[in-house]
Amino acid sequence: MRLDKLLGNLKYGSRSDIKDAVKAGRVTVDGIIASDPGLDVNPETSAVAFDDTPVIYKKWVYLMMNKPQGVVSANEDAVHPTAVGLLKHPYDRFDVSICGRLDLDTEGLLVLTNDGDVLHRIISPKAEVFKTYEVELKHPLGDYSRLERGVQIRDGKEQPFVTLPAQVEPTGERTCLIRIREGKFHQVKRMFEAIGNEVVQLRRTAIGGLVLDPALAPGTYREMSYQEVLRAIG
Repeated sequence: MRLDKLLGNLKYGSRSDIKDAVKAGRVTVDGIIASDPGLDVNPETSAVAFDDTPVIYKKWVYLMMNKPQGVVSANEDAVHPTAVGLLKHPYDRFDVSICGRLDLDTEGLLVLTNDGDVLHRIISPKAEVFKTYEVELKHPLGDYSRLERGVQIRDGKEQPFVTLPAQVEPTGERTCLIRIREGKFHQVKRMFEAIGNEVVQLRRTAIGGLVLDPALAPGTYREMSYQEVLRAIG
């Protein structure tokens, strides 16, 4: 790969910016100051540095994040901090997408990746990957059998939508786990509204067989291997 293409893909600037940086001696390859922005480098093995900071290249990156409340599941937002904005070097240089968004006030497991195939396999409605949520309710759980049969709610376009049967596991008088295979707008909240209750706190703990790492505090993340991601998509 050309040196300027490598640096451009990792957001070190435009081609002209990188050309100027090379001319100024700010880029090294294997410890030697680069003189040609078109130099062929092996991104997997060449030791490239920009302003003495190592340039980290990965073809695919998979991140597990514990999204906190008040953070938008987005790359950019004019009002609120974003999940992608929480990423620091070197992960802030990758064009990652979010696999299965969470509401502003919902916390828990997010998967971020630049692997489009994995993204599709997690979020595609045809995949029917179960997502598990911890739910705290305003009122006692009561009879939840309708959720296990499917209830009618409104989708993101405010159109009637009948949910697939959910799996509900009571954990207390006003708490439970719920597993759903869809991801409609405010779906869990609207499902409980449909049976006369209200969600006061919501946290996603798993996507498929991928479970949120308990060591991750809200707002933190870690890299995953592809094999670990497979737990989510099977």
